[in-house]
Amino acid sequence: MEGYKRLNRELIYKGAVVDFYRDTIQVPSGHETYWDLVSHKGAAAVVAVKNDGTLFMVRQFRNPLDRMTLELPAGGLNSREEPPEVCAARELEEETGYKAGKMEHLIDIFTTVAFCDEKISIYVATDLQPSKQNLDEDEFLDVESYPVEDLIQMIYDGKIQDSKTISGLMTYYHKYCKK
Repeated sequence: MEGYKRLNRELIYKGAVVDFYRDTIQVPSGHETYWDLVSHKGAAAVVAVKNDGTLFMVRQFRNPLDRMTLELPAGGLNSREEPPEVCAARELEEETGYKAGKMEHLIDIFTTVAFCDEKISIYVATDLQPSKQNLDEDEFLDVESYPVEDLIQMIYDGKIQDSKTISGLMTYYHKYCKK
């Protein structure tokens, strides 16, 4: 961070999911400028591998895009202190109705580094056991399953555009499937 100095951080809006800040930054030239920061507690996502090798995906409406999307099961941390693997296990069960016998960390991503600090930890869940789906009151989604090769093709075809899903699927594919 050599040459950059945060002079002030002002909370502009505190939301249910994100907080919006206006930062005053001194840049290397000495000039002061304002940068926006969207702050998020963080999240976790799961590449859930069924016993037959297909992957669980969830289809849900996303308000910012005003359309349905196909994504990895995922959700926000309850607090910044919550271990992401706890969140991943909870979201897997809540959204798909399955528990993982084994959960392995795959990758961490920052979704939009230009203005947001959201970090998503992505896990691979295997040895899935039926449990009980427990959606939030305002959560409506369809659980689907696909071969990983079909999902990779959906990325290339522009049918999957969600960054955490693309990151998780591509990393999983290259680490576990591509020989």
